[in-house]
Amino acid sequence: MALSKVWVFAESDAPGKATSMTCEMLTKAREVADTVEAFYAGSDAESVAGPVGEHGATTMYAFDPGDSLIGPPAAAALADLIGEHQPDAIFFGASYDGRDVVGRLSARLDSPVLSNGMSFEADGDAVKVGTAIFGGNTLVDATYKGPKPHLALFRPKSFTAEPGGGGPAQVVPVKAVDTGHAGEARVLDRHVAEQEGPKLEDAAIVVSGGRGLGGAENYQLVESLAKLLKGAAGASRAIVDAGWVPYSHQVGQTGKTVKPKVYIAAGISGATQHMVGMKGSDNIIAINKDPEAAIFAIADLGIVGDVHKVMPKLIEALQNRS
Repeated sequence: MALSKVWVFAESDAPGKATSMTCEMLTKAREVADTVEAFYAGSDAESVAGPVGEHGATTMYAFDPGDSLIGPPAAAALADLIGEHQPDAIFFGASYDGRDVVGRLSARLDSPVLSNGMSFEADGDAVKVGTAIFGGNTLVDATYKGPKPHLALFRPKSFTAEPGGGGPAQVVPVKAVDTGHAGEARVLDRHVAEQEGPKLEDAAIVVSGGRGLGGAENYQLVESLAKLLKGAAGASRAIVDAGWVPYSHQVGQTGKTVKPKVYIAAGISGATQHMVGMKGSDNIIAINKDPEAAIFAIADLGIVGDVHKVMPKLIEALQNRS
């Protein structure tokens, strides 16, 4: 039995472009609800309504926070709307803004949040969120027992985004709500990190390096291979913690979740923390000199060898083909 109405907290990562996580959640909402609607906090609502509607939302409630931090005013506006429209569930993505808004909304509604979700199921009055615990070793289902709306926070790539063929969502402007001192913080400046090639979480090919590279200077092998394959460069937590590469490159439970067509793990042993973030990849290729490395247990193709010998050969072979 489908839910009557599910809302999705929509976000954008470029003018007129909904995030992949937003489209994934909208696709899932279409499966479990009769009506799908969205809430968006931003100044470009009319352009974001296109992709939001294409993935299933018929209506998009739009709130412009101006130069305020999104969290306090968005949570207050959402709380007001919930009382009027009574959604059964609200989906949030595990982004900075998603976590901030759902946490504040939870406090306002005095309702729990099931976080780190990887699945969602509605069967009559039983609404469940599946999540991974103990570093991803165990999957559990948690069932809501309290009143609606049920608040759920999902990991990226938990669902597959598929357009539903709908037109732009109808944009309904939402008035600001007084948030007191909580809404006084202002955004003074924004820094956009330089990027070459596809975004890590959206790339069709990801090449990641681990401590087996031996040193920060050898990470260029990962970057070179990723560039030749028109993919993105990733990293294990170990080399991020060691300061070899920025956190933005980290794949894993406390980093980014990726689901590319091809994932190449170079010098990565296969700690659970890392595998949680990439084991959904279509094809996994592991390069490690230790034949007992845990990464081989989930690899589709394993290369037992020294990354310092294997990687240059791969790079050379690709350069000769181009």
